[in-house]
Amino acid sequence: MSDTELAQTEEKIEARLREAEPEVELLALERPAAERLRLVIDTAEGVDIALCERVTALFRELLGSWSLEVSSPGPERPLTKPEHFRRFVGRRIRVRTREEIAGRRSFTGRLSSAGDEEVSVEAPDGAMTIRLAAIRRSNLLPDGSEGERLARDGDPHEQHANEGVRS
Repeated sequence: MSDTELAQTEEKIEARLREAEPEVELLALERPAAERLRLVIDTAEGVDIALCERVTALFRELLGSWSLEVSSPGPERPLTKPEHFRRFVGRRIRVRTREEIAGRRSFTGRLSSAGDEEVSVEAPDGAMTIRLAAIRRSNLLPDGSEGERLARDGDPHEQHANEGVRS
């Protein structure tokens, strides 16, 4: 599935969710494996198993071509749209970029501002403004020890993916 096809699929999923489950927000549509799609959803009340089952049922036709996962965002909620970033100004985030910026691709710190085109991250080594179009992936970090560990050591799942380890 090309990036264009993934974007078209995401638009169709969002349209159907608005119609059938208007309180559900699609945070991210991911393709973690060749034959798998992952929908990360959220609501103001959170996500439970019953909601995941209802959303899965809405997209039964995808099950012929794809293995479909529907999940909650968890503590490391993806940030994929300008309104997501604006909602979480002041929180700790990690931003990974498509290409190097100032010699790096990963930035961790407090989200200090968010607009329609760019975000600013206050990291221990200084502030960085990043264009939204340059972001490959971004997510909230839990406050406290887990967030500090992730900022220091990185995500072990991402490390394995970068090392070519298959699970």
